[in-house]
Amino acid sequence: MASALSFKDFFSPTRTLLLLGVVLYVFLVPIFNIANPQLLMVKWASPAARTEPLISGAGESKIPTNLSHIAFGLLGSVKTWPHRRGYLEAWWRPNKTRGYVYLDQAPTPNLLPWPETAPPYRIVDNLSELFRDVKPRHALMPRMVHGILELFREEHDDMRWIVMGDDDSIFFVDNIVDVLGGLDHTKYYYLGWHSESVISNFWFSFDQAFGGGGIVLSYPLAKALAADMDGCLIRYAQSSSADLITMTCIADIGVNLTPHKGIHQVDLHGDFSGYLSAHPKVHLMTFHHFDAMDPIFPSMDRMQATRHLMKAADADQSRLLQQTICYQRPTNWSFSIAWGYSAQIYEKIHPRSYLQMPIETFRPWAKGPKPPFYMFNTRLPSSDPCEAPHMFFLESVYKSVAGDQIVTTYLRARPRDMPPCSSAGNHSADSISSIKVFSPAVKRIEIDRSECCDIVGVDDNKAEVKFRECKLGEIIA
Repeated sequence: MASALSFKDFFSPTRTLLLLGVVLYVFLVPIFNIANPQLLMVKWASPAARTEPLISGAGESKIPTNLSHIAFGLLGSVKTWPHRRGYLEAWWRPNKTRGYVYLDQAPTPNLLPWPETAPPYRIVDNLSELFRDVKPRHALMPRMVHGILELFREEHDDMRWIVMGDDDSIFFVDNIVDVLGGLDHTKYYYLGWHSESVISNFWFSFDQAFGGGGIVLSYPLAKALAADMDGCLIRYAQSSSADLITMTCIADIGVNLTPHKGIHQVDLHGDFSGYLSAHPKVHLMTFHHFDAMDPIFPSMDRMQATRHLMKAADADQSRLLQQTICYQRPTNWSFSIAWGYSAQIYEKIHPRSYLQMPIETFRPWAKGPKPPFYMFNTRLPSSDPCEAPHMFFLESVYKSVAGDQIVTTYLRARPRDMPPCSSAGNHSADSISSIKVFSPAVKRIEIDRSECCDIVGVDDNKAEVKFRECKLGEIIA
């Protein structure tokens, strides 16, 4: 008869390890499977499935999107560069932003050496061989679309998004990072916005992004579009617009426009202040056609006005142009502040739904035969003292000594030259020459609701306003 196992034999090192493995399996596997049913599948996936990323940066997808993940392609020309370079230099961040301005030919000697404050340049590809048998309707249009491939070809490593624009496009890169950071760059995204003018959308398409305002493509879409670029340009060689070709080619991939109201083509003429003072409640991403508009600040030329706006952008892009409304009840005044740009005082209590409609200080890019002319509601300028605002524009921006607030000051643009609003008690605001606004020095990434504000002081010639988050259940009325 075999002798019984001794205590030492039963708990030999081999048996101990085996028993310990069984215990761990019985108790830990159900726990992990409840918390994450895919854990074991991930653990036992093949090495190729574990190590081969599906897209650029997939292995680092848990890293939040930052500026280094975004490549900018700006389409320009040698002819326009001398008077447009200032628009790009206003927002370009040397050694931080990545991308190029694509020129139609090599820069002439008077443009060299190339400024370090501007995007580096590239010469666009020669497409004559591609169109040897099929001639494009307009040779410029395929060249502009082909820029997407040229940018992707050079900047695809560790890139999540491509942003295309023109040499007179102004980009607000902090807001672009925040907006794109909220989207999944591994999906197919085509971001942009319509023209502001109805007729421009009618001429081209209501479903396309207008390229001067900016076309944003996620990596998978840019890769697919680049792979089909030659075929796409041949198929739609007779199209009259680069933006329309881009949209049509993207539609062939199975992707449609994701609209974003912070992307602005600016198909408008004249005084843009009415629109900027009532900007949609979204993060400002881009502007185009500043070269075709009046300067956005009084007594400045276009370049000076652009740089002045960027002072506020550098302080807090998340609030830039965000409209905040509050009331001074003793005088029946309504304050409407487009942060970093303008402030208005109305001598009557107006609802927010009224104040958020832009005053039509501008004209459409081209007029259709009859209204509507714009893709948004407007209100006409008024000579009624109860409806015409006192206008103030940004004068300065700085951070408070304590560092917890940003202080912006707005100076009166001109006398209103109207009597007081009699129906609201004849409380004239003519004496107010400046408005100082205090806002928290904290970025507002979530803007599903506007901020609220309080009038914290009014004396003979100035008013002070303090921004804050709206209280739960608070009504702005």
